[in-house]
Amino acid sequence: MEYDEDKNIQISDEILIERFQHGDLYAFDLIVKRYKNQLLNFIYRFLGNQEEAEDLVQETFLRVYKNRKAYRKVAKFSTWIYTIAGNLAKTELRKRRRRKIFSITDLGYEEKDYEISDKGFSPEDQVNGLITEEIVQKEIENLSPKFREVIILRDIQELSYEEISKIVRIPLGTVKSRVNRGRLKLQERLKPYLLRE
Repeated sequence: MEYDEDKNIQISDEILIERFQHGDLYAFDLIVKRYKNQLLNFIYRFLGNQEEAEDLVQETFLRVYKNRKAYRKVAKFSTWIYTIAGNLAKTELRKRRRRKIFSITDLGYEEKDYEISDKGFSPEDQVNGLITEEIVQKEIENLSPKFREVIILRDIQELSYEEISKIVRIPLGTVKSRVNRGRLKLQERLKPYLLRE
């Protein structure tokens, strides 16, 4: 059976993955086409590094390819692929943290975690009192991972609270609470960038 998204025939993700599970490589190509930009945006927002984000998107699709038989229709396909991508991004953050602590420990500081952050700000980042995309991204990166993840999934990827709950494996109420708290923290961080009249 032929299908083509360009002809306005919308095949569901679940049908595509089922076809792929039965050997249809074109279905996998459509999945990649459908999700690559969304996942790149999600992982980039999470890590703040374009090259690492691109690598992890490739790794996400590699895992989908290798583990295609593991997908079951009990969950939406989007939940499954975002879970894979989110887990890879969180693993990368843990590796960064270990590298950062290791390098500080090498300097002779023991048993203490240090937050190293770049608070540098250039006037070029602020144009006519508007908060630029770069500033917002920087402040999203400064949120703790638990808030960063739900803010990206809800406010940037525009996923439902229910889907986020399944992706991050926390109760629905906790998701809503984290989104609200994350938004408040982000607003606080962005206040200094607003020009006063």
